[in-house]
Amino acid sequence: MSPATLDSPEPKEFTDKPEFFPPTPASMEMAQSGPHGNMVLHEWNILVAHVDGNKHVFVDMQDLGIATVSAVSRHSTRVEIADTAAVISRVNRSVDFLSQRLQGGRSLYGVTTGFGGSADTRTDRPKDLQRALIQHQQSGILPVVKEAGSIHAKLSNSPGTEYMPETWVRGTMLVRCKSLLAGHSAARFDIIESLLALLNHNMIPLVPLRGSVSASGDLQPLSYITGVIEGNPDGYVWTDDGKGGRDLIPADKALELLALQPITLGPKEGLAILNGTAVSTAVSALALQESHHLAIFSQILTAMGVEALQGSVGSFNAFFSKVRPHRGQAEAAKNIRSFLANSKIARSDDEDEECAGGLKQDRYALRTSPQWIGPQLEDLALAHEQISIECNSTTDNPLVDVIGGAIHHGGNFQAVSITSAMEKTRLSLQMFGRMLFSQCTELINPAMNNGLPPNLAADEPSTSFTMKGADINVAAYMSELAFLASPVSSHVQTAEMGNQAINSLAFISARYTHTAIDCLSNICASYLYVLCQALDLRAMNVLFAEAMEPVLRDVTTKVFESAIQHPHTLETLQSQLLKHMLKHLPTTTQLDSRHRAQDAAEAVQSTLTTFLYTHCTLAKEFDVLGAIRDWTFQSSESLYQTFTQNRDRYFAKPDATPYLGAASSRMYAYVRNDLQVPFNRGLADRPQPGNGMKTIGSNISVIYEAMRSGRLYGPVLDCLKGDCFGNGA
Repeated sequence: MSPATLDSPEPKEFTDKPEFFPPTPASMEMAQSGPHGNMVLHEWNILVAHVDGNKHVFVDMQDLGIATVSAVSRHSTRVEIADTAAVISRVNRSVDFLSQRLQGGRSLYGVTTGFGGSADTRTDRPKDLQRALIQHQQSGILPVVKEAGSIHAKLSNSPGTEYMPETWVRGTMLVRCKSLLAGHSAARFDIIESLLALLNHNMIPLVPLRGSVSASGDLQPLSYITGVIEGNPDGYVWTDDGKGGRDLIPADKALELLALQPITLGPKEGLAILNGTAVSTAVSALALQESHHLAIFSQILTAMGVEALQGSVGSFNAFFSKVRPHRGQAEAAKNIRSFLANSKIARSDDEDEECAGGLKQDRYALRTSPQWIGPQLEDLALAHEQISIECNSTTDNPLVDVIGGAIHHGGNFQAVSITSAMEKTRLSLQMFGRMLFSQCTELINPAMNNGLPPNLAADEPSTSFTMKGADINVAAYMSELAFLASPVSSHVQTAEMGNQAINSLAFISARYTHTAIDCLSNICASYLYVLCQALDLRAMNVLFAEAMEPVLRDVTTKVFESAIQHPHTLETLQSQLLKHMLKHLPTTTQLDSRHRAQDAAEAVQSTLTTFLYTHCTLAKEFDVLGAIRDWTFQSSESLYQTFTQNRDRYFAKPDATPYLGAASSRMYAYVRNDLQVPFNRGLADRPQPGNGMKTIGSNISVIYEAMRSGRLYGPVLDCLKGDCFGNGA
């Protein structure tokens, strides 16, 4: 979007909003990643510019968006007004216009009348009316504040159970300032100035978590922010405690510290602050930012899953999207195929190549992932547009139209556009989760994982059950995520004397979307840990196969060289035995290594016997049965020794990157090197005093924390550009 032009009180037309999806397939092909990916990268670059570049948000001169709300909310980016004089002039015109209407004896809703279902009352005391509005809305439940008379107050319970996170309140204050400075609300500049002073000094109001139906806006939570600028001593503000923590102080004390005078609300000013969608909008913007990142992450995890399960790159061939040109599907397929570039584990597009597990094609969770992901990218793009528009809109009632010479009574506070965005987003999160859950459970299950050990145990499966707990956990996370996908909007209850018969429940929907993000983040963190374990096991298997070949050839030569003197015949036997051994070994992963080697050697006996009696003429004095017995014993012992030696070498220095595709290599390296989350070797890694080991859950928690802090998403979004976004080969 181009910077907003706010020199006049006219509402800004959204003719310059970005096209979240290009209009034609031709333009779609021009994008490096795709419309959704490019949009997410654009927002990320804006966020980085504000956070790393210390770039302020000029709330009067630029449109707010997902990135700017996040920069202010999560990273305390400073908010400024570039042209104070222009803003003061604009907002004063609306205040003066309202004053003129009042002097003319007009009856104005919320100024000379009661509110909502009480709008049939009349008063000539507009300031008292605004005080009454704030008073009756400050009805939310908060934890009891102890030591209320002191400068440092404490809460009677743990944070987050009954009050909003400070990040949500910061975003709310930003969005509300944006709406008020448009000059349609008849609110003085002093109000905007006070809100920005609190915001920039990191003095954030304590606001209830529940109580808004988001009908006439988010009335109740916004009343607590208003109470702070009024200097209400029973309103509280979070502030730095000087020790790196946060304390609560009464609102009047906070204003004193900032040398701000308490605001006495003028006609309509209480309504101007309360009667809007700022809470729902800000909280939704923060939810959508993380949801976008999870959408990209889901595609990367799927690419990693293709490699871990030895799936086929062919599922992501561009031909599928050519004959079924859904834009989201095309983007997801292109991304995943590019993420798989240079993989030595994933199978190629060769239609004659067989799957390692015997299936001609991959199971649905891999094969249909572009078709599954694609519609979600399209929904997220629409949600992005809805929230971006809302961030830059005026949403209270009535609205002052200075140019048109009118005051309009309507319902711009009805936040259904936000509800719509959040319902789509939450359902998309559930869809991502269900796909990743299926991939994860298939990867842990030896009946479906194409030759990996049960529970991905790296040592002996009889005494190690490495990922069994994680398998159960992801089922729990997925069950909750599926429950949260249900719409909130279908649970509307009539409120406020029957006046609010329909209400958006936007804030409730946004809140539950954050809970859904948490559940999906649990799934993603667990799955990434599982994937890295599986990719290590694949790399270990590749090295074992390479080491096994000369050993098996050597045993065959020693046992049969005297009986099979033709080199070509001996070479054919060696090749057939190796082929059948490699085919049988993946079916034995449920056995401990010694029994596995014995089982594999015995299973290949039939191949050896058939070959000898079909293709060889052996001397009568040659003890064929004894030779077969010797070959079986020696092969079993050699396989066991080769396997354990290879495993020990890999345990000492695990590194799967030489075999991985572009995105998998980057994410694997980030987990192993940056986060220092190690390959799990089994019982050897059980935490005990002095060994410095972590539980499986603690290692997954490291990944989860990197996700929720945002640190992990730098590498994730890097996969959309640079080396990770190659030619898609």
